[in-house]
Amino acid sequence: MKIEKNTAVTLTYQVFESTGKLLEASQEPMSYLHGGYGNTFAKLEAALEGQQAGYQATVELQPADAFGERNEALLQSIPKKHFPPGVKVGGQLESRDDAGQPHVFTVLKIKGDTVFLDGNHPMAGKTLRFALKVLEVRAASEEEIAHGHVHGAHGHHH
Repeated sequence: MKIEKNTAVTLTYQVFESTGKLLEASQEPMSYLHGGYGNTFAKLEAALEGQQAGYQATVELQPADAFGERNEALLQSIPKKHFPPGVKVGGQLESRDDAGQPHVFTVLKIKGDTVFLDGNHPMAGKTLRFALKVLEVRAASEEEIAHGHVHGAHGHHH
């Protein structure tokens, strides 16, 4: 079966910086609903369109096509007294924006009574290479299409 709209695609992946440094690798296969549902990056979907199980590819994404450019406005410093005890460098904290949407901040450093935060995705601003291997392609169920994501072992669980 070919990858096309409303197919469930199961694959493994590795993500590399443009320098070749490995940033992330799938520990288990992952599945997504193909066809513009926002379950993966549009350029990855385009590279996989029409392919079948066994297909392998390396796709390079510019920051705008992946996690976006770095936004220096997302760097903040906040008094340590506003944080729970035990806040640590590298820790992540979730807050809500003005519209109530969740936003994750990473603690960059703690200097004296000030905590420095970064609200950018850790891979923002980076050109990334995705090494993909398609393991399985199947027709998505009506329920998966209605929900906009794959269910089951390597997909979403309700």
